[in-house]
Amino acid sequence: MEELMRQDVASVAASPKLPIVLVMDNVRSALNVGSAFRTSDAFAVRQIILCGISAVPPHREIAKTALGATETVNWQYFQDAPTAIAHLKQQGYAIWVVEQAAGSTPLQAFTPDANQALALVFGNEVSGVGEDWMANADGAIEIPQFGAKHSLNVSVCVGVVVWEIVSKLTLQ
Repeated sequence: MEELMRQDVASVAASPKLPIVLVMDNVRSALNVGSAFRTSDAFAVRQIILCGISAVPPHREIAKTALGATETVNWQYFQDAPTAIAHLKQQGYAIWVVEQAAGSTPLQAFTPDANQALALVFGNEVSGVGEDWMANADGAIEIPQFGAKHSLNVSVCVGVVVWEIVSKLTLQ
């Protein structure tokens, strides 16, 4: 770890974070939730919001994929979407759902505003992002896909979207 120059848990938890919040909306797999924690740790995401049926730490399956990231990433739970939406809007977040939807913005064309905190909403593995989020979002981001399935596992989707946005905010 020393050779890799990795920080300890306390240092990472206290380090500055990007103004990005991930919302896991009714994500049924705790393994996917854990993966979102791990991705959030890797890219200094400010917080994860867990909604509805999404599992919350401490949870054996979250721990299995998070590999300790529940200790470095802040999180909050809301039982329902309207409460979470009101919280995010009160905090000044722009809310963007990640969903295949009419009028969506292709991920590569999305330009995050460096002066605007951003909430990215990821939905249920079967039914996608809930209607409350869709109705209250500032927009939708879609990952262009070229295969027959036109879907990605939500944990893969989180990684692709977060990396694209973080790279645009930090590397340009």
